[in-house]
Amino acid sequence: MAFKRHDTDPVLLPRMKESQIKVVDRQSQPTLKQESERDVFLDLIRNISSDLDVAVLSHKILTNVAILTTADRCSLFLVQGTGNKRALIATLFDVKESSTLADTHKRTEVRVPWGKGIIGHVAMSGESVNIPDAYEYKYFNKDVDHATGYRTKAVMCQPVKDTEGQVIGVAQVINKLGGEAFTDTDEDVFRTYLTFCGISLTKAKLFESSKFSLRKNEVLLRMAKGILQEQSCLKTVVHKILVEGQEMIQCRLCSVMIIDERCGASGDIEFSRVFELTHEQWEKAEECSDEKQPGEISAAHLEQAKSVAKSGKLLNMSDFDSQHSLVVKNGNWPRCKSFLCLPIYNKDKTIIGVMQFLNKLSSVCFDEQDERVFEAFAVFCGLGINNIMLYDNMRKAIARTKVALEVLSYHALASNEETMRIMRLPLPASHEFPSNLTSLQFDDTQLSDDNTVLASLRMFRDSDVIDHFHMNYRTLTRWILSVRKNYRKVIYHNWRHAFNVVQCMFAIFKEGKMLERLSAMERMTLLVACLCHDLDHRGTTNTFQAQSSSPLADLYSTSTMEHHHFDHSIMILNSEGNNIFENMDSSEYAEAISMIETDILATDLALYFKKRTKFFSLVNDQQFEWDNNAHRKCLHSLLMTACDLSAITKPWAVQKKVAHLVASEFFQQGDIEKTHFISQPMMDREKKEEIPKMQVGFIDGICLPLYQAFTKLCPPLSPLLEGVESNRHNWQMLAEKKQESQSEDTAPAQKSCDDVHRKHTTREQGKQHVNRTEDVKLSGDRKAHHSLVCCIL
Repeated sequence: MAFKRHDTDPVLLPRMKESQIKVVDRQSQPTLKQESERDVFLDLIRNISSDLDVAVLSHKILTNVAILTTADRCSLFLVQGTGNKRALIATLFDVKESSTLADTHKRTEVRVPWGKGIIGHVAMSGESVNIPDAYEYKYFNKDVDHATGYRTKAVMCQPVKDTEGQVIGVAQVINKLGGEAFTDTDEDVFRTYLTFCGISLTKAKLFESSKFSLRKNEVLLRMAKGILQEQSCLKTVVHKILVEGQEMIQCRLCSVMIIDERCGASGDIEFSRVFELTHEQWEKAEECSDEKQPGEISAAHLEQAKSVAKSGKLLNMSDFDSQHSLVVKNGNWPRCKSFLCLPIYNKDKTIIGVMQFLNKLSSVCFDEQDERVFEAFAVFCGLGINNIMLYDNMRKAIARTKVALEVLSYHALASNEETMRIMRLPLPASHEFPSNLTSLQFDDTQLSDDNTVLASLRMFRDSDVIDHFHMNYRTLTRWILSVRKNYRKVIYHNWRHAFNVVQCMFAIFKEGKMLERLSAMERMTLLVACLCHDLDHRGTTNTFQAQSSSPLADLYSTSTMEHHHFDHSIMILNSEGNNIFENMDSSEYAEAISMIETDILATDLALYFKKRTKFFSLVNDQQFEWDNNAHRKCLHSLLMTACDLSAITKPWAVQKKVAHLVASEFFQQGDIEKTHFISQPMMDREKKEEIPKMQVGFIDGICLPLYQAFTKLCPPLSPLLEGVESNRHNWQMLAEKKQESQSEDTAPAQKSCDDVHRKHTTREQGKQHVNRTEDVKLSGDRKAHHSLVCCIL
């Protein structure tokens, strides 16, 4: 390496030798052992080659430059930002050969706009300048001398470039010691040395950037962990956010402002809560941030926060106070040199708040790297605040639901007065009711509503479950009254239907001789399930719930209404004064609830079709075992279906009346479907003439095989089968009359032929009914008729 030597300055080596003592005294400076300029110069280069701390490296560069050029003062300006946001920042300014790093770090950071002054001109042009008299140079700014009292004479500036030739900084030396101006030799030495300095600075800045990225990732991970751990307190989450913000880029003050949700409609931005954390609080590791009212913070800061909240654009300003003409009235209030404000979004990309950072401690202003960091930071901040808001909304919704349930419970549950009134009434024996409760041919039409409640109490008592489970009689009475009150006044699936279902189950216990075969738990849960199996029925089917996108369909994808009936049952049981299981131990209670759920869900005929094949097979093959738990569970499900459909077994007058009630409820749903969903619903009241035909199909496909199986399993239940067969005959007669009437209207000439064929078909079908079992396969049209009649049952 050779330097261009000039006669005007032949003493480069002696000058460095004279500084040898100073170099040795300073820590990490090289000992100048060689006599040649080359070796001395290489020692200075080695001196900076291993440092990766930009501040330490910059200080070494400047002190070495002071030695090489015999300058009074040296400064190093590093490029910050990109594009039109570029500026030159000097954290080490006016460094002398004898200055220590601690001395220079205490000074204020100097910021020079790109292209302004000598420094800005050199950075923009990439060319060096050597000025003997600064006051005669057009780019020189005399204000600095006026402010400091220092007289600048000679100035030499050189650009510092990276390996790709891009300017990354500008080095400046002022006032040559012992001379009027810097020589050409000084300029050559300065340029050559800065070439190596550019390489070292690039390496140090890359290392610093990687360290910063690592620290940023660590902070973001900690922040994500903190967000997941804390979901209940907004103040706690915001404090964690502010602490991590101070950890990331330390500043005098950071704050989070939450937008008031109530101002969304008007478009005017107002903040409901403001949280602040100062650098002093962060250093003291205080456990909470200051929460302030919006009126307690600077009006200018509040104005800018509202502007960012409206625009959604990040705002980065330097010398904020002077731009807003702020007058500091309180001496304790810090001057706002740098100001960074950015929006906080929730998961729906809606702005829910803003973050503000004031006075970055390590620099005059926030740079683009700070902007990128805090944009990522704001994402996590938004997630945390959004989660808290969702949790808070959910908590409020739960509270509102509880209040609503309390109100509904007051109106939907039986009162103490009504309970006491029923308890004062005499409780008749089973045979003393207008229709015997133990009869499989029971008719409820002669019973008043009060009698249905008394009859329910009698059935629980005669099933030997009240004493067995130590049921409180008053609680049981109130529970039955509450269940009755929670049935809607729909056409068919109302309290009377539920009462008839539980009566059929009780009659099966008695006449079917199952009271001894079933355990007390089984008897009790079957009675409870029967009374509750259609609670809060709306008179519409599961399919209707899905078509109408009802909230129930959103809750339950299968067996929609049955799940709702069970959940409603639990709600009543959990209401004050209605827990009939209060004296059970935990294992008994869990077993009872599980069995009730299974029994209620079994009333969904979609499940009936899945289970009946196994049950029919066990019965027909005489493989049913009363001691087998799986067989008993299957029996419970089929018993629920048998009782739910028991209206088909009643005397003809009752059966005909019930069938028309069911059809009316069907057609009511069909009217709604025709208006809102489909033009020709299956449940079309224009098909009411087909009711007899549909009832025959319903009996053949669903009811007859079921009651045949129960008669085989338990012969005393034969009245159920006999009732079905009798009603089938009556529906068949009506269907034939309807068909004859239609034939007379459409084809009188074919009437006699049709009569012969129809009578022959009827006789053949009659022979098949007795032996019909599960093997009966239904055609597509017949299945459609079955669905029309039974899907609501």
